Amino acid sequence: MREHLTYDVVVVGGGAAGLSGALTLGRSRRSVLVIDGGTPRNAPAAHVHNYLTSEGVAPAELYATGRAEVAGYGVEVVDGTATTARRVEGSGGARFDVELADGRRVRSRRLLVTTGLVDELPAIPGLAERWGRDVLHCPYCHGWEVRDGAVGVLATGPMATHQALLFRQLTDDVVVFTHTGPPLPPEQAEQLAARGVRVVEGEVTALEVTDDRLAGVRLRSGELVARQALVVGPAFTARADLLAGLDLKPSEFVVGGQVLGSHVAADAGGATAVPGVWVAGNVTDPQATVIAAAAAGMKAGAALNADLIAEETAEAVAARRAGDAGDEETARFWDALYQGRDQVWSGRANPHLVDVAGPLPAGTALDLGCGEGGDAIWLAGRGWRVTAVDVSATALDRAAAEAATAGVASRIDFRRHDLTRTFPEGVFDLVSAQFLQSPLEFPRAEVLRAAARAVAPGGRLLIVEHGEVPPWSRLAHPELRFPTPEETLAELDLDPDGWRTERLDAPRREVTGPDGQPAALVDHLVLVRRR
Repeated sequence: MREHLTYDVVVVGGGAAGLSGALTLGRSRRSVLVIDGGTPRNAPAAHVHNYLTSEGVAPAELYATGRAEVAGYGVEVVDGTATTARRVEGSGGARFDVELADGRRVRSRRLLVTTGLVDELPAIPGLAERWGRDVLHCPYCHGWEVRDGAVGVLATGPMATHQALLFRQLTDDVVVFTHTGPPLPPEQAEQLAARGVRVVEGEVTALEVTDDRLAGVRLRSGELVARQALVVGPAFTARADLLAGLDLKPSEFVVGGQVLGSHVAADAGGATAVPGVWVAGNVTDPQATVIAAAAAGMKAGAALNADLIAEETAEAVAARRAGDAGDEETARFWDALYQGRDQVWSGRANPHLVDVAGPLPAGTALDLGCGEGGDAIWLAGRGWRVTAVDVSATALDRAAAEAATAGVASRIDFRRHDLTRTFPEGVFDLVSAQFLQSPLEFPRAEVLRAAARAVAPGGRLLIVEHGEVPPWSRLAHPELRFPTPEETLAELDLDPDGWRTERLDAPRREVTGPDGQPAALVDHLVLVRRR
C-alpha cells in the first residue's frame, strides 16, 4: 500500500466481488488497491457450491487463489479495515480519501465497495454457533448437502413458506416451526400441507447438539423435534458504515413486497447515487451467491474502467483544444535539437543524481525533462518506478527505445508534457529536476514549486542546475548568471516546518569540452526532504 499514490480504484472488501472487480481492473492496466477486513460472509461455511470449476472449494482457498491471481496483474492487496471515506474536490477532479482503522490513509479516483452484509440471526441459544454448518439459509449454497435429511425451517420472516418449499425439493422430511411468528396465512398452510410439510406450533428455545452435530430443536413446551439441519431467514444488514461520510445511506431491501433487510442501491452496473462510487456483491444484492457476486464484481470493474476512460478522454480533448498538450513552438525547438544529432546526451545518469539516489531505497520517481532517458533508465535499473516527462516527442521515442534495450521499459512511464502548461499528476518519493534550464521563455520558479508539491511525505526534491557558463562559452555569453542554491531554495517558498534541507551547495565536476579540452564545471545543487 502506497499512501502517497492516487490509485485509479480502491476496492474495499476482498471477497468474491471485490477480487473479481480488482482482477478486471488490473487486466485493464489500472492501479488498484484492495483493502480486505478478512470477514467474508461465508467464512463459517466449509465449502463454496454452485461455483463452476470451483465446486466444493473452501472459502479461504478461493480467496487465497483470487489474491494470487490479481497480484499477477499488479493489484495490491492489504489486510485492514477501512473505516471512513470522503470525497475531496481538487483541480484534477474529485478524489476519495479512505482511512483505515490503524490510521493509514489512501486516495483514489474511484471507489468500489464490496463489504458484504451481516446476517442478523434469531437470538436462540446455540444457533449462531451452528451458522454455516447445519444452520442454513440458502438451498443453492447448502441444499444438496442436506438432501434426504430431516430439515427444519424456522419461521422468522415472511419467506418461511418459500424456503420450506425450496428445501422440500431436496428432502421429504421438512418441518416448519412457527416460533414467535404470526399464524401462517391459509393459502401458505394449504401449500405446505399439499407438499407434505408438517407445521409445528410453539416457540423454539434451544438447539440440541450431539457430537458436534445438530440433533434436534427444543420447544418451550419441552418437546424435542429431531432435526439434522435448521433453515433460518436472517435479516440482511448491509456493511455500509464506510459510506456515511459520502452521504450514501442504505435503503430497504424489498422482495415481493416484503422488507428483508438493507442494501446500498445501485444501477445494473453497480454505480451508486454518488458519482465515482460503485458497489458489488452482497452489500447491494443480499441474495447473490458467491458466483453471482463475482460476476457483479467483474461487471462493476468493467463499468469503472469505462468511466475512467471517459474522464481521461474528455480531459485529453479539452487539453488538445486548449493547447495544453504542449506549446508547439517549444516542442519544435527541442525536437529540432534532438533531430539534429543521433545522440545529444551521453546516456549515462547525471552524477549528482547517482550520488543522491544511490543509497536510497527504491520507490517512485518523477524525472522532469528526461531527455533521452539516461536518468530514468538508471533509476529503473535499481528498482524504481519512474514517470519520465519531456516536451520533445523525439527525445521520448529515443528514451523508450533505450529503456526497452536495457530491459526496464515496464518500470518507466514516458509522458509528453510541456511543463510551462501541464504537470504530471501524483506524488513521488523522488522528484528530480536535472538541468531544467531552457534558452526559451520558461517559468522556472513556478515549475520548481510544482515539483515540490509532487513530493510525497518523506520524499525528496533534487534540483541540479548549471552554476556557471562552461569555459568554452563564456565569451559568447558573458551576461549569463545562474541562481545560487540559496536563491533557488528561497524561490521554492517551502514551509520550514514541513521540509528539511539536506544539501545546499555548489559541487564541481570534471568534464570534457566539445574540442576534447578538460574542464571543471560548477553546478548548483538543492536537496530538500518533505517531513
